Amino acid sequence: MAEWSEHAEREILRYRDGEARLPEADESDPRQKQLTRMGNAAGGAGLALLMQSDQEQAAEWFHRAADRYQESMEEAPPESWGRPIGAMKALVLAVDWADAEDTARWTLELGAADTPSPIGRYAATLAHLILGGDEDARRLAGSLREREDFPQDVADSLAALSANDRLGYAYAVESVLESFVMRNEYLEDVPVADTVLVLQALAERRDLAAELSSPLLPS
Repeated sequence: MAEWSEHAEREILRYRDGEARLPEADESDPRQKQLTRMGNAAGGAGLALLMQSDQEQAAEWFHRAADRYQESMEEAPPESWGRPIGAMKALVLAVDWADAEDTARWTLELGAADTPSPIGRYAATLAHLILGGDEDARRLAGSLREREDFPQDVADSLAALSANDRLGYAYAVESVLESFVMRNEYLEDVPVADTVLVLQALAERRDLAAELSSPLLPS
């Protein structure tokens, strides 16, 4: 527990420091970069708090993360799809499905489904899964499975969710978890399998969640 408290405190300090040094609106490029760093820090705080089973405080920080990612997108370079992904994942982890659905619609309005970018298509697939558009998600997930520049097990997990394939999902999400276990680096140095948590939340809504246990997941 002490370790997770230290992670949370560090990330909150990073966020506050970024907030204090946030450039003005007329400095659009440094501002959007700083907002993204703040989003990462807020998300890291949320994950650390979630690992302490403090869902209420975690949700507050996940909401901050989503807000900063969306705000940063206003001046972001083209194809900055990691920010909508970060916003949607944060809101799913906050268990705020209404805001997650709004953010999913926003992501699709940005044209995520129409981009050749695998990260953009990943954003669109998540958006459709959040909105319950499994047929559209299945089509996009299928295109991701054909890519060599996108994690195969993540694409398989998305495809299985969209096809209501319980066994296929269990195998795929276990592989995603294993990939996190094998990592040496994590976003914001917070060792949590956040992608697995989001996949499991989407799976729970479809009664497909797998039985998983890992130090990288909440107990």
